[in-house]
Amino acid sequence: VVEDRPGALTRITTMFARRGFNIESLAVGPTERPGVSCITLRVDCTQHSLEQIEKQIHKLVNVLRVTELVAGEAVERELLVIRVSAAPEKRAELVTTAEALGGRLLDVGADAVVLELTGTPEELDAFHELCHPYGIVDLVRTGRIGVPRASARRRPARRLAAIN
Repeated sequence: VVEDRPGALTRITTMFARRGFNIESLAVGPTERPGVSCITLRVDCTQHSLEQIEKQIHKLVNVLRVTELVAGEAVERELLVIRVSAAPEKRAELVTTAEALGGRLLDVGADAVVLELTGTPEELDAFHELCHPYGIVDLVRTGRIGVPRASARRRPARRLAAIN
């Protein structure tokens, strides 16, 4: 969680780059507090590296809080918006598949449809594969976001804004 200030995101991402970590997913958005944003990063690293990253992030200007979201102890989601070639006779099948997975139709054109699906990365990967036979024209996915589960037991305050 960071203050909305110019350069805050750059300082954080530069810190990861300098240490040779690849950011697999990045999402930034406002929080319930005006002037405060949440940055969710996903990195592949060891627990020791994660602890080192946490210490470095805490030193950065504009960082208010660092939280680690542990797989299984957090609710994670991504958004996928996809434009798929779909002849009129195939549209119903495609839209039904999307709706069965919690998706919805956003737009219909002469030779394509635009669909939206929110879910786990694995669910979006599966839907992406189902769309291949139709012909994917455009596909955009957000970075992964998440919050601790409401049912999760409370952990110590020492946490990192990354899902590992």
